[in-house]
Amino acid sequence: MNTKKHIAVFASGNGSNFEAIACACAENRLNAEVVLLVCDNPKAFVIQRAEKFNIPVFAFQPKDYAHKADYETEIVQLLKKHNVDLICLAGYLRLVSDVLLDEYEGKIINIHPSLLPEFKGLHAIQQAFESGAKITGVTTHFVDKTLDGGKIIDQVEVPIENCTLEELETRIHTAEHKLYIKTLAKLLT
Repeated sequence: MNTKKHIAVFASGNGSNFEAIACACAENRLNAEVVLLVCDNPKAFVIQRAEKFNIPVFAFQPKDYAHKADYETEIVQLLKKHNVDLICLAGYLRLVSDVLLDEYEGKIINIHPSLLPEFKGLHAIQQAFESGAKITGVTTHFVDKTLDGGKIIDQVEVPIENCTLEELETRIHTAEHKLYIKTLAKLLT
C-alpha cells in the first residue's frame, strides 16, 4: 500500500512556494499531501492560499507567547496530531529552536534564495544583486541550529546579468518553485 506522506508547510508571507507544493500534491506530482500550514503572521496572504486548498491553518502571533518554546511546543503537538512526516519551511522568517529540531531532526527542510553558503539570512536576493556576482541561485537544505546552515540537498543557478532586481526576484521565485518540488520528489521516494 502506497500511503501519502504528510507535509506541514511553515510560511510567513505571500506563500508562492506553499502554493507550488500544495499544487504538486493536489496534482499527484508528489506522493504527499499538505496537511497543515503554520504561519506566524495572521494577516499573511499564504493563509488565503491554504483556504483555497482546504488546508488547516495554525496562525499565531509570537508576541502572544512568553517564549519561543511555548509556541513551538504547541506547534509540535499539532504536527503530531496531523501525523506530519516532513516540514517544509517556505519563507518562514523565524529560526526554529531545539523544541522543533529535537522532535523532527532530519525532517525539516528549507529553501533559500541564494547558492549557500553565499548570502545567508534576509535579503539574499538583494545581497547577490548588489554584490556584482554574475550568478546566484536557489538552495534546498536540511535545517539545523545554524542560520541557513544544514546539509545542502540541491542547488540551481540563476543568472544575474542583464536584469533588474525585480526581474532577478522573479527568476529566483520561478527557480524556487521548481527546485522545491524536485527536492521533495527525491526525498519522498
